[in-house]
Amino acid sequence: MTGTEPAAQHIDTTRPHPARVYDWFLGGKDNYPVDERLGRQIAAVDGGGAPRAARANRAFMHRTTRALAETGIRQFLDIGTGIPTEPNLHQIAQSVAPDARVVYVDNDPIVLAHAGALLRGTPEGVTEYAQADARDPRAVLEQAAHVLDFGRPVALSLIALLHFVADEDGAHEMVSTLVEELAPGSCLVLSMMTADFEPENVQKGIAAYAAGGVTLVARSRDEVAAFFKGLDLLEPGVVPVDAWRCERAADGAGPVSLYGGVGILR
Repeated sequence: MTGTEPAAQHIDTTRPHPARVYDWFLGGKDNYPVDERLGRQIAAVDGGGAPRAARANRAFMHRTTRALAETGIRQFLDIGTGIPTEPNLHQIAQSVAPDARVVYVDNDPIVLAHAGALLRGTPEGVTEYAQADARDPRAVLEQAAHVLDFGRPVALSLIALLHFVADEDGAHEMVSTLVEELAPGSCLVLSMMTADFEPENVQKGIAAYAAGGVTLVARSRDEVAAFFKGLDLLEPGVVPVDAWRCERAADGAGPVSLYGGVGILR
């Protein structure tokens, strides 16, 4: 594991970065003027959809993590962690089950620089950070196995990650490789971007990201559901993230262009 290693890699502050733009959408402070400029540009062209989706996605992560911890899951593997924003996944899981074991995975030097914030968990549990690339799932699994027992159920979280990986770049193969190593009773938690609700605004946002050097892929509901092949979807299935077991009514500001769901490996 690499949670205690120094951040030796260079962080480029001259180009916008998706993790820092996402941090800006959430109202965080771990971003630079170049990220804020792109964030403001995207929010302006997509009618404020991206910041709204970022907040809804974060709340989706909170609800799914809590729900799975309450059903007895005690191991969590979060790939594509991003810059820490409290409460983090381990704080939600360990608030339900103090002995929960959590491994965060990212390959981003920006996230590595903030990894210390990810590692402050409960004394009873374990919280670790591994630096690895999601596109190399075998390396991810190898590092995570130092903390997690893959002979027991694991909640695998790929939150707002797969819209950065196109099908032709191995998105489905990456997920299937990870899921194949999970024990029965494990869960797959996904969220990813869609253009089903606001196609014009989403395409404008994709174009703005592309101008900043970031490639995004929008998928339909059926395309998102295909990632759960062989798994049993928990109710309410694949839905907009703000509709997944949300007790509070939507704020009426507009649709959220992210689908999310949870699948169980039987």
